[in-house]
Amino acid sequence: MLSEMPDTLISDTVRRYRHTHYRHTKIVATLGPATQSEEGLTRLINQGVDVFRLNMAHGTGEWAIEVTKRIRQTSDKVGRHVAVMMDVKGPEIRTGVVEQPIELVVGNRIRLQASSNPAPDDLDCPCVSVNYPDLARDVKVGATILIDSGLIRMRIMDKDDDGILCEVETPGMLTSRRHINLPGVHVNLPAVTEKDKHDLQAGAEAGIDFVALSFVRTAADIRTLQAYLKEIGSNARIVAKIEDQAGVQNMEEIIRESDGLMIARGDLGIEIDYHKLPLVQSQLIAACQSEGKPVIIATHLLESMIQSPMPTRAEVSDVSNAVREQADAVMLSGETTTGAYPFESVEVMKNIIRSIEPTVSRSLNSLITLREPKAKMLRSAALLAQELGQAGIVVFTRSGFLAYVLASLRPRGVPIYAFTDAEDTFNQMLLLWGVEPFLMEFSDDPDVTIANATERLRQSDWVTPGSWLVVITNVLAHGKVVDSLQLRQVEATPPAGST
Repeated sequence: MLSEMPDTLISDTVRRYRHTHYRHTKIVATLGPATQSEEGLTRLINQGVDVFRLNMAHGTGEWAIEVTKRIRQTSDKVGRHVAVMMDVKGPEIRTGVVEQPIELVVGNRIRLQASSNPAPDDLDCPCVSVNYPDLARDVKVGATILIDSGLIRMRIMDKDDDGILCEVETPGMLTSRRHINLPGVHVNLPAVTEKDKHDLQAGAEAGIDFVALSFVRTAADIRTLQAYLKEIGSNARIVAKIEDQAGVQNMEEIIRESDGLMIARGDLGIEIDYHKLPLVQSQLIAACQSEGKPVIIATHLLESMIQSPMPTRAEVSDVSNAVREQADAVMLSGETTTGAYPFESVEVMKNIIRSIEPTVSRSLNSLITLREPKAKMLRSAALLAQELGQAGIVVFTRSGFLAYVLASLRPRGVPIYAFTDAEDTFNQMLLLWGVEPFLMEFSDDPDVTIANATERLRQSDWVTPGSWLVVITNVLAHGKVVDSLQLRQVEATPPAGST
């Protein structure tokens, strides 16, 4: 049964939200102790968050089921739906347990033991275990190894079958279970771990809408996840996280195979030269826009707001740049999980988007290749709606294809109203740039479906009498169903035939 949102349940807050600046760029907020209560969820949904992210690096399957249920219930109460994205932990290389923190200074040596064999008897430096047995085989002497998000940099001086000997180049304090990066090294780790599988089973039970796959290196990683999701009966769409050099090198094949991309700038900024990160971000956004796939900019967007009520000027510029490059979504991580100012962070994000979006070029996306005739008709619809001004586009879709194409065209200033009778598709369209999805039964008569959609928009204050809608729909002509582009004006009273 379709869980349509009755107009009587729409809160005054949501109505006011609709009459402010139409926001094309979506906001993803990560849930945690600061926001996962019903009160926190209510506030974030009313603020306009579009997608909630569940970071499974810090969560269990049982938690995912519980919090997803709470999200759905809270959405129903508030009168505004949001999507749920499970971000699985993925394969990681970490140091083992350290009984006492080890202070490392420049020139110190330390051994990373990659096997269960005992360390050499004559070892004259600290020895720390690593959870990756193939470490010594995969790395080369002279290569760089980074620990604890790159805070500790070391050079590999020697290796044997059981481990590697490193010299410290950047000082730091080494504690337990610190993350290890091996820039430029293709590690032999599974795309989907056993923990991921357990979490995904819980996600399938909970009805998650997206899976963000960590450390995607090749398109084969996406296919592995696709097969597993099919096996457990999940219709979740896959967002590939680009976090290392291999992912950047294989971006085209990864984007084609996935349903979207997340530019995870934390690990990516460690894996590549820091000064090249803005260039790689632009390349990845352009590659997604060329393929018509959504892209999320993540990590450190408003990092200082974990502890501060105001962002730095650099952070404001960073978010502004993501909006100017027309990413589909911007994401908050620690700001909304454990931060002291989670709701202020969302307001800051909205304020930046509201200021910057009107300054972005009105030119449609020229990078995308439109292969299907109907997709080319959508470009005409986007141009027409922009020329009309204060107009929206209405499409009807079961797969989401039409919404994906329209979002990829980037018709700035034009709301894209996407109607569907498939609940999965409805939730998944919440991530797309400029798309406002609606869940509604379709009639066998296209005119009745259009009338119902127009009335739904009018009653819920998305459109006002006299405004124009560019409608893409099927019509019956000489006994054949053909695609059509129609121009309709919103009436002050319900359209004839609407139900």
